[in-house]
Formats: sequence, C-alpha cells, structure tokens
Amino acid sequence: MDLKASAASLPLKPGVYRMIDASGVVIYVGKARELRRRVSSYFQKNDHSPRIRLMVSQIASIETTVTRTEAEALILENNLIKSLSPRFNILFRDDKSYPYIQLTGHEFPRLAYYRGALDRKHRFFGPYPNAWAAKEAIHLLQKIFKLRTCEDSVFSNRSRPCLLHQIGRCSAPCVDLVSKESYADDVKAASSFLSGRQNELLQELAEKMNRASEAFEYEKAALYRDQMQSLRRVQEKQYVSSASEVDVDVIAAEGEGGAICVNVAMIRGGQHLGDKSHFPKNAEGRELDEVMEAFLAQHYLSSPVPPRLLIGIEGEYEALAEALGREAGHEVLIQCDPVGERRVWLDMAKENARLALSRRIGEKLTQEARLEALRDALDLEEIPSRIECFDISHTMGEATVASCVVYDRLDLQNSEYRRYNIEGTPGDDYGAMRMALEKRYRKIAKGEGILPDLILIDGGRGQVAVAREVLADLGIESAMIGISKGEGRKPENDMLVFPDREKPLQLGRDHPGLLLVQRIRDEAHRFAISGHRAKRGKARTTSRLEEIEGVGAKRRQSLLTRFGGLKGVLAASIEDLEQADGISRALAEKIYRHLH
Repeated sequence: MDLKASAASLPLKPGVYRMIDASGVVIYVGKARELRRRVSSYFQKNDHSPRIRLMVSQIASIETTVTRTEAEALILENNLIKSLSPRFNILFRDDKSYPYIQLTGHEFPRLAYYRGALDRKHRFFGPYPNAWAAKEAIHLLQKIFKLRTCEDSVFSNRSRPCLLHQIGRCSAPCVDLVSKESYADDVKAASSFLSGRQNELLQELAEKMNRASEAFEYEKAALYRDQMQSLRRVQEKQYVSSASEVDVDVIAAEGEGGAICVNVAMIRGGQHLGDKSHFPKNAEGRELDEVMEAFLAQHYLSSPVPPRLLIGIEGEYEALAEALGREAGHEVLIQCDPVGERRVWLDMAKENARLALSRRIGEKLTQEARLEALRDALDLEEIPSRIECFDISHTMGEATVASCVVYDRLDLQNSEYRRYNIEGTPGDDYGAMRMALEKRYRKIAKGEGILPDLILIDGGRGQVAVAREVLADLGIESAMIGISKGEGRKPENDMLVFPDREKPLQLGRDHPGLLLVQRIRDEAHRFAISGHRAKRGKARTTSRLEEIEGVGAKRRQSLLTRFGGLKGVLAASIEDLEQADGISRALAEKIYRHLH
C-alpha cells in the first residue's frame, strides 16, 4: 500500500486517523483539524523523533473517520484510545470513578461514601480526589451535624440508639430522638457545607443561636455555638486563599529524567479538597503540552468537569474546551496563564507535581536496587522483572482460599491478582498449594499467559517441594524460592528456602532483596486472608439459617434481603422477622430462638 499517496487523497476536513500494523493492530490514534495535512506530515518530514520514525516504519495501513468539527474528532479519538490502548499513544490509567459524598433521598437522609453512576434519587457532592478526602469529610459532618450513616436495614430495625449516638456522632433518628424538622435542618446545613456555602451557613447558625438565646433555650444555643466553632476550624484547615466561592481544577505537569507527572488539585466552593498525581504510559520523549492535552481529554471526557480549568502549559485548547463543555452540559473555560491568587494555586500544583515525580523516581530506583540485590542473593542470571507469590489461608480447614499476587514493572499489579477457591483439601496446606499452582500454571503450560521470572511460595520446605513437583509435571521451568518464618516469627529471621539446597538462606534484616520479598509475601498474605474471611462469612451466614427447619432457600433469601445480611437478622425482633415474605409468627419465633 502506498501510504503517502493514500494520505494525499484524504479530505481537508476534521477527523480521526488510525495507524495499523501488519498484524491488524491499531498502534496509534490521532485527531486532526485537516486530515490530509496531518496524516501526510508523517511521510513528508525527515526530522521526526525516534519514536515517530519507529511508528511510521510499522504502519501497514491507515483508516480515517471524518467528523463535523475538531471537537467531535477529539471525543472520538479519546473513545478509541480508551478502548484500543494503542502502544504509541500517551495513556493515562483509567482509574475507578472518583468518590462522592451521598445524601440519600429518604425521610431521614443517610450520609454515605459513594462510587458509581449518579442518579436523581439522591444528592451527590464532589467529586473528591481520593477515598481519604471523602471519608474525612464524612467524619467531620458526623461530628458537626450528627447525620446517620447506617444502612437502611440497620436503621429500620433499631430498638435502641447505637454507639455513634452515645459518642455524639448521630442524633439517633432511628429511635425518634430527634424530630423530623430538626433532622431536616441538619441535612440542609450539611448540604450548604458540602456545596461550599460555609459563610452563608455560619451566618444562619449565628442567627439561630441568637434566637435560641433570646428565648432562654440555652442548650440549643450552645449546640449552634459548637457547630459554628467546628465549622470555623474546618475553614482554617481547608480553605484556599480565595475571595470567592469557586469550583476549579488546577492542573500542572512536570517532567524529569524521561518521567512525567500530572497533578490535579480540586477546589470546590473555595474549599481545597485535595490533589491527585497521575503518571502516563508511553510518554517518554513527549512534550509537556502534548501530555497535558492527552490528560485533559482522557480524564475529563469521561469524568465530571468543573466550569474552569487552570493549567500550567500553554497550548491551543479551544476545541478541547468546546468538547468538554458539550459533554458536561455547561461552558468550560481553560485558562493557561492565571494571575493573582490563581497563580498561587497553580504554583502549588506544580510543586506537588515535582514532589510526586521525585518520589516516583526515588521509588523506581529503590525497586531496581532491590531487584538487583535479590538477583545477587539468589544467584540468578537475570534480574527477575516479574514475580508471582502464592499463599494459602483457612481457619482449621474451613473456607480455604489461595492467593496469587503479581509484581511486575517495578510495582505490585493489583489488576493481575487472582484468588482460587480450594475444595476437597480441608486442613491440607500441601494439597491446597498443589491445587492452586496447577490452576495457575496449567494454562501457561499450554502457551497462554506470562511465565514469571521468579515464583515465591509462602511456606517452608514442604510447600516448596510440592511446588517443585507441580512445575516439573507441567514442564515449566522458572526460578522458585519459599519464604519461611524464622525464630519467633520475627521478620528479620525470615529464611529463603530453595528447592535444590539443603540449607536455607538468611539475609540481613535490612537486605534490599529480603525487603522486596517480604513486601510481596505480605501482600499475598493480605489478599488471601481477605478472600478467606469473605468466603467464611458467607458460608457461616448461610449455614446458620440452613440449620433451621422450615427455612428453605427462598425464605433465607427473603430474610437476608430484607435485613441486609445475618447481622440484620440477628438484630431483628420476632415482630420484625414476621414481616419478611413467607415468615409466619410461629416460624419467626423459631428463627429467633435458634439465633439467640
């Protein structure tokens, strides 16, 4: 295919182009204001960067899609990048949705941490840059306004106030210790706080305090006074220097040594909610303006965007602002050169980006040093870049779960973790390890998946011997060691067990290689335990109800659904149990007696 001639035949219209290699894989997606000029430039210039020259050498064909505007092209480009992940595009990891704070639409609204799609039944505030920031805000609201945070199943089945009421963090609407009107006032105040209208809220509280004081309702006046004091302390901690209540994201990008960091600081209602750092893939050798444009498109075309974005990189963002505004349903202003207080915000984001980048580079160097030390300690030919670690968790043989965690690309790869339910080997750690390894590596033996450079086994000589047998039976060759607890189960006494050596290896407590192995082992242990506890809890919930004559699968499901799990069933009275579908008075009494 004559690529140069093909590019010359393209229209002078906006659109998206896809570079495809000989195997039919899309290796790059781009947008253009004029397709012919943009695509032709790849085959006419001789001063391309090494990355572009490598990409052009792999192009076998080009596909294009014409759009009405450059903004439409940008939206399509972003969708294709996210779905195809081309290896020559700058890629930002598509994180889980940002957290929000939810106020439910119930008679007594619940204050809750929330991730997921937003709906009109409830009110949502945010987004927050991370879970910690959202949960910290909920914690503050509990202290100040005492809104409920319990699940509906618990709320509707309480007969006395819970511990949160006793420590002053809930007004106990579940048992009518607060009137509907007073609770509604607290909800309104919390909404004002979350919306950034703190000054307005403080003025309202001051007026209420004065009215209560004039009416000789001193306890109520003291309550309003305490709320005002708490709000002022929060303002001192969370407000940025701003004369107005604004919603804005401040975005800065910094590069060093081939690595790039994009930092986003979120300001809502003049309140600094926190910041988050992002590290793109395939960004080596790219200019910061190119990285910034890729981030803005990939991040905001699928996430809520505030009315104003302050960014520290000059560029042409008109089409991007139009596309973001169209998707968001409101005008979006992208400002590149802010002054005054907003310049201070941008400088703050730049400093945070530099600090995060320095930490990232330091962590990378640390991980590389640890891998090199591990290679030397184990006398391996190559540095083990991919490590997989296995652990077994059970309680006296009950609910056995095996975990496999993956360390690759200088970090733990959560998306590649796997758990394996182990049946038929109660209390047999060796049998459980055998089954887990067979499940994991049978596919690799058939040519599917990635073979690790090093396999870690959480256990001693017995587990390592079993692992060696399994790998030999499957015809897999990979370096392998066990990590066994030493004397007193102290980390510094951990020993490395080899399949072909009689004597284990004990490294020093600060040995970089041992620290890496311990980190991976501890993660495998955590992942196994969390899976085991979930499996055991589910089994015990079902088994306790299964023991009751007359409670079949449908009635068990009815009870668990109505009361939100076994805890709710345990907290229910006979009268409450009787309200569940299919539960008579006599059966409710039988269930209550059995569970208590």
